[in-house]
Amino acid sequence: MEDTVFLSGTEKKEAGTWIKHYSSHHSILLVGEGDFSFAACLARAFRHAYNIVATSLDTEEVLAVKHPTAAANLVALRNNGCTVIHGVNASTMSEHPRLKNQLFDRIVFNFPHAGFDYKEHHPMQIQLHQEVVRGFLRNAARMLMISYREKGQVHITHKTAYPFSAWEIEKLGKDAGLEFIEAAPFDLWDYPGYLNKRGGDGYNSNDTFPVGLSCTYKFEN
Repeated sequence: MEDTVFLSGTEKKEAGTWIKHYSSHHSILLVGEGDFSFAACLARAFRHAYNIVATSLDTEEVLAVKHPTAAANLVALRNNGCTVIHGVNASTMSEHPRLKNQLFDRIVFNFPHAGFDYKEHHPMQIQLHQEVVRGFLRNAARMLMISYREKGQVHITHKTAYPFSAWEIEKLGKDAGLEFIEAAPFDLWDYPGYLNKRGGDGYNSNDTFPVGLSCTYKFEN
């Protein structure tokens, strides 16, 4: 009989498969997935998706219309053990029947957006965006794993130029009771196959958009 080997936190980190900030040892919640290509990217890197819960606000029927590219990603994710949940609102997700009482090491929302009611620089549009981010952060703070090895983290990736800088994401995190860790530069090329999507309800909802200068804002409890 083989001896049981117990790994330290550092050894576990080294043993896991990593892609940028995310490890196959992390329990990961992805929020607001467009065509689920970010989730699919992580799954390819890990060679499985058992540690990933990937969610979208849209139902699967609406998603098929808005993001035709999602179908292949969803098949691949489910075949690799990913939990896929549709109809998840970032502002109430901690009370969702399938997420309630679940805790995660990483909770990720890439390029959150409130829709296209006004021009991006309009104060009302900025407030709408802030409400989405504020609701997400408050819910995510309740869903973070806390262990002796490492604290769970909430990640928001977004553009850093105006008018997106006016969202004041760092302040919103602090208001939600989270500690700001860093704003790590974001490079789309670090995530092969990830296609960021415009979303919305228009004819170009499945189009990508230039991310420009962006970063991943990291918070923890």
